[in-house]
Formats: sequence, C-alpha cells, structure tokens
Amino acid sequence: MTEIDIQTAPHHAVGLTDEDVLAMYRKILTARAVDERMWLMQRAGKIAFVISVQGHEVAQVGVSWPLRPHQDWMAPYYRSIAAAMSFGMTAEDIITAHLAKADDISSGGRQMPGHYGAAAHNILSVSSPVGTQVLHAVGIAMGAWVRGDDAVAITYFGEGTANQGEIHEAMNFAGVHRLPVIFVCENNGYAISVPLERQVGGGSVAARAAGYGFPGVDVDGGDLLACYAAGVDAHERARTGGGPTLIEAHVVRLTSHSSDDDQRRYRDAAEVEALKEGDPIPRLAASLREWGLLDDAADEALRAEVKAHVAESAARAEAHPDPDLNDILRHVYADGP
Repeated sequence: MTEIDIQTAPHHAVGLTDEDVLAMYRKILTARAVDERMWLMQRAGKIAFVISVQGHEVAQVGVSWPLRPHQDWMAPYYRSIAAAMSFGMTAEDIITAHLAKADDISSGGRQMPGHYGAAAHNILSVSSPVGTQVLHAVGIAMGAWVRGDDAVAITYFGEGTANQGEIHEAMNFAGVHRLPVIFVCENNGYAISVPLERQVGGGSVAARAAGYGFPGVDVDGGDLLACYAAGVDAHERARTGGGPTLIEAHVVRLTSHSSDDDQRRYRDAAEVEALKEGDPIPRLAASLREWGLLDDAADEALRAEVKAHVAESAARAEAHPDPDLNDILRHVYADGP
C-alpha cells in the first residue's frame, strides 16, 4: 500500500481514522453481499420478495455512521439494509427476516421482506404504508425533546415518497418545534417506474427544507466522506438544539425497483447498462487505494472474507425454526380473540 501524508488524507480532514474508513468499507461490502445473496435465494424460491439496497450502500453507511447506537433512533425504509446494519443488525438478522423465521428480530416472521426493525438497536419496525416512518421518527424526536433526552432520530425515504402528504406534515411539525430529527432522502431518480422529472416539481427535494425553516443539503450519495460530513453536521445540529436537517443523497438504483419489477420495460437499455458506471463501491475502493488504505490483494482478501461470512450467515438463517402456526395471533391482539 502507498504511503500518504496524514495531514492531507481526506478522511482525516473530516475526523475519520484509517480504521474507521476500513470498517465503513467492510460494512458497505457486507450489505452488498447480503443483498446479492438474497436475490439468489429469491430466485431459488426461498425468499418471497427482495427490494434492493444496491447503489445506496455508501450513502446509508456514510450518513448513519455519526449516530450513536442504543442512544439515537432509526426509522428505516425498505432499502435500509446498510443503514440497519450500521445500527447493529447483522447479516444473519437481515436474511432471517426475509425468510420469515420464528426468531426473526424484526417481527418474529410476521412482517413482509424489507420491513426491518430491531427493538434492541432502537430501530423502529417499517410500516407498509409508504412514508409513515417519517412521522414515526418525528414522534420519537418529539418524545426525546419533551423528556429532555440526549437522543436524535434519523429516518430514510426515497424521492417518490417525498411527495406524500405525510412528509410535508412531518417536516413542517419538526421545523416548527425544532425537533432533533434527520430526514434522509435517497434520490435514485425513479419512483418504481416514474422518473424524477415526472414526480418532483423543481427537481430538488432538499430545496423544500427552506419552506420548513431548516437546512436542506444536497450530497453525492456515492461520496462516502461527503455523506459522512453531512451526517456529522446534521447530528450535531439536532443534538444541540438546532433542529432538523433534510439530506438529499443522490444515488443510483442498480437493480429494478424490486424482484417483482423489470426496469428494462421502462428504462432504455443503454441507460440500464450505464448504471454500472455509477456503482459507488468500485469508486470507494479506488479512493481507498488513493489514500493508501487498500491494495488489490487486501481488497480481494476482504471481499472473500465478507462473501464467506454472508454465506455462513445465510446458512445459519435457513436453519432457524419456522414459525409455529399456533402462534399466528401472538403480538396481534393484546388478548386472544
């Protein structure tokens, strides 16, 4: 690996150590490997449905890294594999949830795939109506504000969801009361099959923040350090009484919207092929080489280690017990019907 002047290393300038950046890279690689493994399992009939994080991993890990597990709170959305893993969920947890196993920590096998949650890690369960997690995050932030707790809530959604009424209500309320919440819009350019120009008036989600009285930040979702710096600023603002921040991370959706979708039916073939050029992981790997933190041999070894870990996690997840049909109403009613 090449030597680099510690005074000029870009990650040191934003407060990250070499170990921090490599840990972030490992988390990003793991999230990608988990996603790829679940697509294979879905195609094999083991998982009913996959909604992918591919292309979003760098933004999720970068923005969420400054938060404090077990102290701050997360209200994820259906693509939040990397964010949830940054907050404490494991590869095995994510795959177990998709397999709907009895001991799935997200719901005990009661939620559909992609509905992450983990009470032990302060991760709220995703709700099926699109966008409601944003209201939930604001509610958590208000509770922290009322109690005087040192806690920040972060929530994630896509640019399609940003056009739902719940988002306006949540941001307006949070702006009025200057609540400790971070809104993260992962803009991948498509709300399922609808392109950005047909869903977002003005083309910018971040610009809307000015109307709610707090900062809106545009960030390149493929730039790990930019995402991390945006997360640090937003977290500091929230926890010190400065109120909310809206971060719009521009990312690429490398797969179809979900395993039930085929983006080749509404995107030009050349556009789909060009998506590979926007993959943030090779870009990050190249940066790590420039910063003297990685070489080809180390990268190859790390990827092999991650792949083996995820394969083992998937095997363990498949071995977990299936739910007992006699417990189907457990957690549904306070008292049995």
